[in-house]
Amino acid sequence: MSSAEMAHDREAWAELIDLERLARWMDSRGLGTGAAIEEPETLGGGTQNILLRFRRAGRVHVLRRPPRRPRPESDEVMRREMNVLAALAGSDVPHPGFIAGEGDPAALGTAFYLMEPVAGFNPTQGLPPYHAGDPAVRRRMGEAMVDAIVALSRIDPDRVGLSDLGKLDGWVERQVPRWRAQLDGYAKFEGWSGLAALPDVDAICSWLEANRPATIRPGLIHGDFHLANVMFAPDAPELAAVVDWELATRGDPLLDLGWLTATWRDPAEAEHRVAVTPWDGFPTLAEIVDRYLAATGRSAAEARWYSVLAPFKLGAILEGSHARACAGLTPRAIGDQLHSHTIALLDRALRRIDQPIV
Repeated sequence: MSSAEMAHDREAWAELIDLERLARWMDSRGLGTGAAIEEPETLGGGTQNILLRFRRAGRVHVLRRPPRRPRPESDEVMRREMNVLAALAGSDVPHPGFIAGEGDPAALGTAFYLMEPVAGFNPTQGLPPYHAGDPAVRRRMGEAMVDAIVALSRIDPDRVGLSDLGKLDGWVERQVPRWRAQLDGYAKFEGWSGLAALPDVDAICSWLEANRPATIRPGLIHGDFHLANVMFAPDAPELAAVVDWELATRGDPLLDLGWLTATWRDPAEAEHRVAVTPWDGFPTLAEIVDRYLAATGRSAAEARWYSVLAPFKLGAILEGSHARACAGLTPRAIGDQLHSHTIALLDRALRRIDQPIV
């Protein structure tokens, strides 16, 4: 979905969210029974999902639902998110507080849920003066990112009611074949530049298969953990919430560390994709990994495999936009930009085979 389409969906939220039906549903849950829904407004951000903030009976709610043209799995994604947020209640993982949810699309057209508003900002949208003015604050921001996935790694899915989240059997064995097949599948798009235009995918896959962990330590994974999916407190370097839980599943939590290192600035790269400015003060890649390993007792050898898998997986996902752009299905400029990012990610995976982070 283009940014223009996302903006249109937000502006036309009244066509998608019937406030009278929502009020009746909230009445059935005892949420401000009989009161009017006031001050509705959509919230921005990079997500394709629609976020509607409103007030009822003196309490502020944020409703999250799929976009105007939901994917076939959108309702299931909403149900997954609400289950994960409900399970995180009372934990040390910063997250939006879950209020209530509805998995049956008959209630409002799609599955949806209500959560508490988050008082904070996303750092990729700009830093407030307090955070921009002090490298020590930014260092703590990076440390707080690590601490969040450390806390998440300590959640036992079985103990919090998430034992049916995702398929744990064969999880690690599925990783490389799945994402290699994703790349190979782009051949169906006419004009795609193909694997020959990418760094050595065969070498990455061969190394990952040859060095695949024999076992994993199962836990809860966010699945897309990076700077665009967190919110920081407005007056402190601490996380207010980790957001966008739609890819949460069970697996080895080291994947979240790998994902963070796949999206963090790497000084070995000539072109820096810095998500936040100013960047000075943020921990280095090695410091991020060291902090996580020290807190979890995991080894550098274990983390290395995920530091290669994560950029390979992310590159395989992003290359899809380039393939579709080659076929004229999405804007070429965006496709070319993401193709360049894919190349950088696969180069990063290859480099980490020869040069581990720690």
